[in-house]
Amino acid sequence: MTTTYTPPPPPRAAPPIPGAPAPQKSSGCWKWGCIGCGAVILVCAAIAAGIAVFVVGTIKSSDIYRGAMVRATSDPRVTEALGSPVEAGWWLKGSVNIKDQGGDADFTFPIHGPKGKADVHAVATREAGKWIYTELTVTPENGPPIDVLKP
Repeated sequence: MTTTYTPPPPPRAAPPIPGAPAPQKSSGCWKWGCIGCGAVILVCAAIAAGIAVFVVGTIKSSDIYRGAMVRATSDPRVTEALGSPVEAGWWLKGSVNIKDQGGDADFTFPIHGPKGKADVHAVATREAGKWIYTELTVTPENGPPIDVLKP
């Protein structure tokens, strides 16, 4: 004789007790709070990214950056180390301060070519509206630093 096992029926929900308060549903405060906090974080991140893009774009459009880029990329030692064409990377770190006809700059930016990458470090002062470089060095990934100001 074979017997088959039949599982017991699932328990039924208990009937509501007369006069007892009904169970409350979640109001969704946590869900909306998380969505609101996430939205604030995203908006703050977008504003920070916008400021960073604006600052980097402003510095890249300055005379000091363009002059450093032209001098670095036109140096034959740099094109020999990195290949041709040499192009600028996107990011930039440092500062450029301009006050009337004076100012100072100290910044670093990446460049790259077919043979490799390098960092350009520029230090300059501005006197009577003209930038005077005190340091302009290209440091390739796989080679010694190149002082662009010295032939």
